[in-house]
Amino acid sequence: MRRDILQLAQAGPDVLIHGETGSGKELVARCLHEASPARDKPFVAINCGAIPESMFESELFGHERGAFTGAQMQRIGKIEYASGGTLFLDEVESMPMAMQVKLLRVLQFRQVERLGSNKPVPVVLRVVAATKVDLAALSKEQKFRDDLYFRLNVVSLDIPPLRERREDIPLIFQHHVTQAAQRYGREPPELSESLMRELMTYDWPGNVRELANVADRFVLGVLPGRFREAAGVRGLNELVADFERGLIVEALRRHHGNVAAAADALAVPKKTLYDKLKRHELNSEDYR
Repeated sequence: MRRDILQLAQAGPDVLIHGETGSGKELVARCLHEASPARDKPFVAINCGAIPESMFESELFGHERGAFTGAQMQRIGKIEYASGGTLFLDEVESMPMAMQVKLLRVLQFRQVERLGSNKPVPVVLRVVAATKVDLAALSKEQKFRDDLYFRLNVVSLDIPPLRERREDIPLIFQHHVTQAAQRYGREPPELSESLMRELMTYDWPGNVRELANVADRFVLGVLPGRFREAAGVRGLNELVADFERGLIVEALRRHHGNVAAAADALAVPKKTLYDKLKRHELNSEDYR
């Protein structure tokens, strides 16, 4: 991922980032900007899911004085303000259809028209869009414009969820512990082997963001239930069982609860997987 970011940062193409909530999409976007020749220019982040539809056009494209009731002065939009730098569109799947058409023109012609103006303003920028959903599937369902999808998807970066890169957990956790200790003015606590085992076997549905929150609570001495070290050292059998459960859960999630497909992926007979589902108290229907 770091290698790809450095290569793309210098070249400057538009990038589409895909990853689950909390996986670090904005961090990747900021790295693309900060490693680029435009690092000293603006990095403008927009959460498309947080802007009311009635304000979307003015926020992105700006407006002239008198363009609508209450527009008492000219306002530069986010796209124009980002010129020379990077425009980051988070949760781009939430963008209203009408705005998708206007954004498509910006990407095609690299110019923007403020609301109430007929004069196009040239913009030079890199557009980085991020989504937690499958935009290709949305476009097939006509819930996202397919022409905009292909325009955004010049290059794509997929951020794997934390449960698929458990070897990263110790380094990321220690990083956030150090940051939290500095922020709260405390000494970083000593990380025990038993706590690290708990961190490594947990599924992390909130990804890195959830891991960072646990690091904060670790520094503050208020760890949530399963991470409290009062349980003591766990045996090998329990650790292996936790690891096995995690692999089964991931296979079921990846194959949408299809037990036969999950069994094939895990290279075990279907009956064996059913026995393990019962032992781990898992229900394949929960992953459909």
